[in-house]
Amino acid sequence: MLKNDQLDQWDRDNFFHPSTHLAEFARGNVPNRVITGGSGCHIEDRDGNRLLDAFAGLYCVNVGYGRQDIAEAIAAQAKELAYYHAYVGHGTEASITLSKMILDRAPENMSKVYFGLGGSDANETNIKLVWYYNNILGRPEKKKIISRWRGYHGSGLMTGSLTGLELFHKKFDLPLTQVIHTEAPYYFRRPDLDMSEEAFTTHCVAELEALIEREGADTIAAFIGEPVLGTGGIVPPPAGYWDAIQKVLEKHDILLIADEVVTGFGRLGTMFGSTHYGIKPDLITIAKGLTSAYAPLSGSIVGDKMWKVLEQGTDENGPIGHGWTYSAHPIGAAAGVANLKLIDELNLVHNAGEVGNYLTTTMTAALADHAHVGEVRGEGMMCAVEFVKDKGSNSLFDASEKVGPQIASALLAENVIGRAMPQGDILGFAPPFCLTKEEADEVVGKTVKAVTSVLG
Repeated sequence: MLKNDQLDQWDRDNFFHPSTHLAEFARGNVPNRVITGGSGCHIEDRDGNRLLDAFAGLYCVNVGYGRQDIAEAIAAQAKELAYYHAYVGHGTEASITLSKMILDRAPENMSKVYFGLGGSDANETNIKLVWYYNNILGRPEKKKIISRWRGYHGSGLMTGSLTGLELFHKKFDLPLTQVIHTEAPYYFRRPDLDMSEEAFTTHCVAELEALIEREGADTIAAFIGEPVLGTGGIVPPPAGYWDAIQKVLEKHDILLIADEVVTGFGRLGTMFGSTHYGIKPDLITIAKGLTSAYAPLSGSIVGDKMWKVLEQGTDENGPIGHGWTYSAHPIGAAAGVANLKLIDELNLVHNAGEVGNYLTTTMTAALADHAHVGEVRGEGMMCAVEFVKDKGSNSLFDASEKVGPQIASALLAENVIGRAMPQGDILGFAPPFCLTKEEADEVVGKTVKAVTSVLG
């Protein structure tokens, strides 16, 4: 292709990139990369580099790049009807069909789907619905939301507050007072290395109970959690965690929001993470895998119990006062329908479980004995390698050494994309579901090479 040599400068002069060191980028000290195409698990940039994307964009290009079925569905919808709103009972064939397809795949006792554009706005919707629910039930004081440290739930005001990562709070005046945080189910970083997984689960439950006791159960509306911690380190829960947590929430009449933006639609080798772990949520947040990021679309799946109260609320107060201009956008919905069909036709949920397990098992065999690898962990098509200064005590490198980012950069030099996760030296992987075992071997082999180049 003909290279537009002004593009790099236009980028630095005009484009505000998210999650970027703005000053270093403007000075030219942070490289930019203009992506021009992709196929399967690979992307290409305008300089001719072909990269194996072992993070599927941002855990989202689940079916892989270059799927013409989805592109054609988007084009056909745009030609027929590019947009109409969903207010006051309006819909399109795509949005109505997609709603049914989602509920056909969702855990039991889910009732309706509200559509947005991204995971952040879906979680904003969830919190508003939780507050509305308690107001209709005459419990105006029951409004606080419990999240977990290291959880990720978005970058808005409320959702950034729910997110339990320092980077998303620092200098933004977050978290807001309605959000309170409890222990992360992060067994590797348990307070006592002699704890079993069961003992650590007991510890997490005790921390949650103590928080509820301090705040008062009558002030707490909901608990939100990812089935597997994503951006906080790709951390599967310890044994018995979700069962024990749900018993506490049920006892105190606290709603459960399962944030399945990452895990929904197959990433764990099951259609939903809630099914995978026996979670019975009142609300489920969906986004990324809903369209495999071919078009922006998110959703809040509302459970039967909540839906009955929402109906009661509109009988008492008139139409519900919540909506986005682009809710159930026809192009996003058409992409979602085509995406879910493709996931089924190609048996990608099964492949995510099988090849994902192979990736983690192979990565473990290759790196678990390295002097500075504290843990290799994963579930489904998610895998992480956590680096430590001292293996015996799990002591961490100083953040200033930037060990994780160095290894991610060394891996990128090998034309494989992994992600340096925040608040620790953790290299994360969440490839497209179409990853082959040969591609998994390439990811592992080049990761070993990158780790060796940085840590020996």
